Amino acid sequence: MLFEIINRRYEQGSTIVTTNRPFGEWNEVFPNAACVVSLIDRLVHHSEVIAIEGASYRMKEAQEQAAERQRKTTKKGAVK
Repeated sequence: MLFEIINRRYEQGSTIVTTNRPFGEWNEVFPNAACVVSLIDRLVHHSEVIAIEGASYRMKEAQEQAAERQRKTTKKGAVK
């Protein structure tokens, strides 16, 4: 389905795609390798690829929430 969307938008308008996987790993996410090559080809044609390095905000938030849950659980256990 993603290929169809990108294919229809190809050279029609701007499209922003974000991912945490490099193009080389897309065949693991999308099992049809021929389709993945075409999809990437359409995405990068006339485009600018920007690689953003750094820690994931979602991962940081999830770790903070897990730590907070752990603290609450530990507190409840200590009170009993």
